[in-house]
Amino acid sequence: QVQLVESGGGLVQAGGSLRLSCAASGRTFSSPVIAWFRRAPGSEREFVAAIDVNGGIPDYATAVKGRFTVSTDNDKNTVYLQMNSLKPEDTAVYYCATDLLDITLRAPYNNADFASWGQGTQVTVSS
Repeated sequence: QVQLVESGGGLVQAGGSLRLSCAASGRTFSSPVIAWFRRAPGSEREFVAAIDVNGGIPDYATAVKGRFTVSTDNDKNTVYLQMNSLKPEDTAVYYCATDLLDITLRAPYNNADFASWGQGTQVTVSS
């Protein structure tokens, strides 16, 4: 399994932007599908977005569609989540995940679909 490292979280005012990074430590991604999830206080971890680093159209949760963009830089073994027009309800710990356990699965994904997770990065949006 690959080690994933997220970064880029922080505190931002509503309407602002942040870009999160998910880097594969020391190697290329071991699986082509990289997903972003988030866990808000008191809530279950939920799917946000996913991308296939080999190409294809990214997938987004309804709550973030049109505001978030997921992209990949394969030379850097890094996947990004550009978050614009942030809202207080976007406040959560954001995680990236890979090593999809069943390649026939499609978005929206569940927590149990992935074997490898990063440690998470906190995003706080103030009103």
